[in-house]
Amino acid sequence: MAKLTKNQKASAAKLDATKFYSLAEAAKLVKEITYTKFDASVDLNIRLGVDPRKANQMVRGVVALPHGTGKTVKVLVLCTPDKVKEALDAGADYAGLDEYIEKIKGGWTDIDVIITMPSVMGKVGALGRVLGPRGLMPNPKAGTVTMEIGKAVIDIKAGKIDFKVDKTGIIHASIGKVSFDANKIEDNAKELLSTIVKLKPSSAKGIYLKSITISSTMSPGVKLETSPFMN
Repeated sequence: MAKLTKNQKASAAKLDATKFYSLAEAAKLVKEITYTKFDASVDLNIRLGVDPRKANQMVRGVVALPHGTGKTVKVLVLCTPDKVKEALDAGADYAGLDEYIEKIKGGWTDIDVIITMPSVMGKVGALGRVLGPRGLMPNPKAGTVTMEIGKAVIDIKAGKIDFKVDKTGIIHASIGKVSFDANKIEDNAKELLSTIVKLKPSSAKGIYLKSITISSTMSPGVKLETSPFMN
């Protein structure tokens, strides 16, 4: 059996692995049990009582986190020339069309989010093999295929994220950084969880929120009470 490191022992001493914590308690605790030298991300993992193989039980949505994610998000806007200035003025890192499509075909994917327009989705769709596996393909449901280019860029830069249940029934989402105050972590988590609850499919039976765990990049998971979010 592998020996625990000094930091792992310190985390274990503060965390009761059998306990289900309130969100307020967990937001404070995840900061205390993180010992990384870098500013680790804080993540939520939510196991849902849905069958993602059924189209009517797919849970997907977008949420604007009140305090952002703490990450610097690189945004590429694939748009017609008349929208380039709007995109750049709103804070996009890159904006254009054909030149960036060629760069992506050549393997360039040094971006976090791609926003585009309905009229150019024909060209963007041809990049599916490159963008799909990396989660970069624009999607109307995520607000990344729109004519309101400037607003979409501002929203993404401010902390708007999209989430989707995976094939195992779990939603993974980053909701901030360990450097955030505990109350900001709590606020962001509440916003995400309330949005997920509102999206409960009518066809989903039984317990919807099966489990919720909060953790940082290299910390153990802190189990949350689920009942407060269903009331």
